[in-house]
Amino acid sequence: MDLNILLEKAYKSSFQLRFLNFVLGRMIPFNGPHKFTITEVTSDSLTVSIPYIRKNKNHINGIHACALATCCEYISGLCLTRQFDQKKYRIILKDIQMTYHYQAKERVATTFSLPEEEFEMINEILATQEASLRWYDVLIYDSAKNHICTGKIHWQIKPWSKTKTNV
Repeated sequence: MDLNILLEKAYKSSFQLRFLNFVLGRMIPFNGPHKFTITEVTSDSLTVSIPYIRKNKNHINGIHACALATCCEYISGLCLTRQFDQKKYRIILKDIQMTYHYQAKERVATTFSLPEEEFEMINEILATQEASLRWYDVLIYDSAKNHICTGKIHWQIKPWSKTKTNV
């Protein structure tokens, strides 16, 4: 299934948004137990929430640090794959740095956006270099607007034609 088509349909229909979440749960089985939910799709942003459920809790009943980090990777990666054809470009996590500010004791959410200018800049870099390395900040908040954490996500975008793989 084409992720861009699913996202475009989800932008216009609540049924398609539910279908998108169902499909992503199957496409990325590692994230399945977390029950991440895309709650809003716009032309340049996504909103994802993490439920306050047992599988996401740590030993002190807060949302586990790893679930928060995975959500930061998930939302920024989805925004990148929305713009770069996965058949032409390899988008891979290079580094992740997390700073935790407040314990999450309820559902949390994050909205992440990559404006068109960012994609133009990446394409300009790729025109002259083998790869583009980009840092993105992802901020997660709870419903009381407490700043739960900040994820600094480092992505490498590289054309498959310039990628060396051992086959």
